[in-house]
Amino acid sequence: MSGQGQEDARATECRTCQEFDLEEAVARSERDGSRETDCRVLRRRHIAAEHARHAECGEPQP
Repeated sequence: MSGQGQEDARATECRTCQEFDLEEAVARSERDGSRETDCRVLRRRHIAAEHARHAECGEPQP
């Protein structure tokens, strides 16, 4: 599995990532492109900060 695939698998199980995905879907349904983008950016920042930190420590993902 590639690094991106592993990141996606961990993010699928993360409640914070799921909340960003839901918020992005709501924004998309409301045709709010700015909010959609904000959700994607915040999710990527969360993944970079939290998921990477847990992986470095060998901790299970949240």
